[in-house]
Amino acid sequence: MSKPMTKTQLVAALSEEMGTDKKSANAALDAICGLITREVSGGGAITLPGVGKIMCRARPERLVRNPATGEQFTKAADKVVKMTIAKALKESVNS
Repeated sequence: MSKPMTKTQLVAALSEEMGTDKKSANAALDAICGLITREVSGGGAITLPGVGKIMCRARPERLVRNPATGEQFTKAADKVVKMTIAKALKESVNS
């Protein structure tokens, strides 16, 4: 398994793909990340065509166990970010 692409590598690849400079590509990437963060933290969802859907889901209060001590306790309700991967991406990975 290869190492994940860093932001610097992503910006360089994005600038090459867009045919623009790295400064513009970095600004575009930051704008997209900011938009996703605002939308999902506000309870909404974002669909990235061909990649997937990023959403915020509420988890109810539940009983959990500390694996070290075996002690059970109630964990408060919280929210978690989920991503559903698009069928097109799954198929391209498995082909």
